[in-house]
Amino acid sequence: MAISFNKPRKKFLNSLGGLLHLSWPWRITIGYLSIMLLLPMAALLWMSATKDPSEFWRIATSPVALSAYDVTFVTAFVTALINGVFGTLIAWVLVRYDFPFKRIIDATIDLPFALPTAVAGLTIATVYSPAGWIGSLVAPFGIQIAFTRFGVGIAMLFISLPFVVRTVQPVLRELEPEVEEAAWSLGASNSQTFWRIIIPQLISPILIGVALGFSRAVGEYGSIVIVASNIPFKDLIAPVLIFQRLEQYDYYGATVIGVVLLAVSLAILFAINLVQAWGRRYA
Repeated sequence: MAISFNKPRKKFLNSLGGLLHLSWPWRITIGYLSIMLLLPMAALLWMSATKDPSEFWRIATSPVALSAYDVTFVTAFVTALINGVFGTLIAWVLVRYDFPFKRIIDATIDLPFALPTAVAGLTIATVYSPAGWIGSLVAPFGIQIAFTRFGVGIAMLFISLPFVVRTVQPVLRELEPEVEEAAWSLGASNSQTFWRIIIPQLISPILIGVALGFSRAVGEYGSIVIVASNIPFKDLIAPVLIFQRLEQYDYYGATVIGVVLLAVSLAILFAINLVQAWGRRYA
């Protein structure tokens, strides 16, 4: 009987000894990830568990919270899909074609990375407001873009576009032209070559770009808080709702909304990774 208890103990001690004898790069990596990712997530979950589960459920499923989830996740998902299409098209043009000012346009793709989000929101609100360059063109038709859910989508499109372009571009550059030429020599048309030869190799990077863009859009705050009216049941997003709860000193309510955002984001990213793995296997 003693032997059966000693075996797991020895195994645990061996595992612990292995952790203690890790190389310094491994120790630094584990320590950095623990400080930057694991501990904040653990603190968030711990604070959300300080009250009764019924209270957690009441706050998480309140009408205002459900509306904020809808605006946040649905809009982010739709904009990620749109950028998946147009980002791939932009990457294709930048890789396959030569035209004037190509380098300038290519560098402009990274502008959302460098531009402060508040500046981006101010720019979008100015351009798409009823008196702006674009907003004034659609205003006579009764269409308002800024300070609506449509404006939230425009902001999410702007800040998440580079993720798709920059993940697809390197793969397009590495595609061997001989494969396409072989398909043409066998009688394949341009459309057949594109859908059967090129697209299967781009599925994985496109999904990665869509996942990154979706994650970025879900967590966006700085630009959307300016371009949206932030009215519940209209265009209020979950990050802004969290900030509003903090302004009201409702720290537990803000924590609950944050936990829901974390859980749903992880679930959607996990689903996208499964689809990506399927694409690698069967493409």
